[in-house]
Amino acid sequence: MLTRRPHLALAAVAGAGVLLSVLVLPWAMPLGWDELVYATRFSPYAGGVDVEFSAPRTRGVPLLIAPVALWSDSVVLLRVWLLLLWAAALYLGFLPWLRVLRPRSAGPVVVLGAAVYASVWSVLFYAGHAMPNHYTAMGALAAVGCLLHVPRGPASYAGIVAGLATATLMRPNDGVWMALPLLVWALLTRAPAAAGAVTGGVAAGLLPWIVEAELRFGGVRERLHEASGVQGGVRPVLSVRDHLAALDGRLLCRPCDADQPSPPGVMIWVLLAVLVVLGVRAAPRPRRAVWLLLATAACAAGPYFFLVPYAAPRFLFPAYALLALPAAFGLLAVRDAVRGSRARTALVIGVLAVHLAGQLLLLYRHGGIQDGARSDWERVARVLREQGVRTPCVIGGNAQLQPVAHAAGCRADKAAARPHALVLLNGTPPPWARTWERHPVPDTYNKGWSVLVNPDRAIPASGP
Repeated sequence: MLTRRPHLALAAVAGAGVLLSVLVLPWAMPLGWDELVYATRFSPYAGGVDVEFSAPRTRGVPLLIAPVALWSDSVVLLRVWLLLLWAAALYLGFLPWLRVLRPRSAGPVVVLGAAVYASVWSVLFYAGHAMPNHYTAMGALAAVGCLLHVPRGPASYAGIVAGLATATLMRPNDGVWMALPLLVWALLTRAPAAAGAVTGGVAAGLLPWIVEAELRFGGVRERLHEASGVQGGVRPVLSVRDHLAALDGRLLCRPCDADQPSPPGVMIWVLLAVLVVLGVRAAPRPRRAVWLLLATAACAAGPYFFLVPYAAPRFLFPAYALLALPAAFGLLAVRDAVRGSRARTALVIGVLAVHLAGQLLLLYRHGGIQDGARSDWERVARVLREQGVRTPCVIGGNAQLQPVAHAAGCRADKAAARPHALVLLNGTPPPWARTWERHPVPDTYNKGWSVLVNPDRAIPASGP
């Protein structure tokens, strides 16, 4: 099937990823804060609360969720829609490579590459999430494949433009960085039309961001400056250890000082590095496709390793996708090397089984953690409403206030001098609020939530 019907096998990998996500993760997991920022662009999710759309964010994700978010506030329906989009993007991202690689190896390499990418727990975790990184990854991967396809026709140029436009619309910084090696490649191979397609794709993806920069932030330079401030200051740093710690840890590692990597997380990088090295050696000559994939992956990961002072597993999705094809060559080389030896075959199967089991355990664990922690926001909001805190209201505190404030229909302001209420997570109230009555939040996933209501600003709860 891998050789004769690779299109079906590729679709099967995408379907298997969706199935695993559905079976392991809670269907109705509440939207995370980043997702809420995107979803509240639409009235069914806004709840009458103005949620800031900060400088680093782009309009790509709202475009993805618009077909559902325009008319429904159902989280389950939105997650189903996003799972279908995830599978379609995975299929389309790897599809051009069936024409780029040699016919005998194209099917196995492309299908295994898709499976390698989809085996990373964080990739599966975000399959049903309203986040941009997977679509950035698939857009870039498709663009590289279309660039390498020879002879290039209208479909190839359209693929380059569409892939880079998608990647840049979702993550402008990623799109620009990954376009650099593609542009250099096109110029070195004297392909002006391809260079124009690369430039045009990036320009198309950047256009909405530039227009918004002029209209909302006063210009591109001002938006970049504000975005850098929101991200903690983009500057030369060394964040490799932070990304290593985030492989099995928090979805946003900021800061990562107390986090330590665990074997299942580290195994992702170890196996990927070994397979990529083997794949480079095993790839058929000339290895132009492999070298361009490696260069683009380096440009995708490099800024996060050396410019951004925090880490998140999803930041590396484009690099994982681009390295998945060389890793697939490596897997096939390992298969050929152990053929005929039961002991070596068993060893390889055992290593891969341990890796996959570890990824599924991480997926299950983090699904439970996020489902429980996000459900706390509504529990806290319920107590706020019971104590008379209603829109319009301002809450302060020491916890992650924005999602709680959205759930309660309030505005979050940690610096507020006299808010309507304080929301604390294992915290001590400031001196001016120590006389306020404390109301513990029952049945929370994270223990220690409490609400302190300002006696001068609360609205008496209505009777039954």
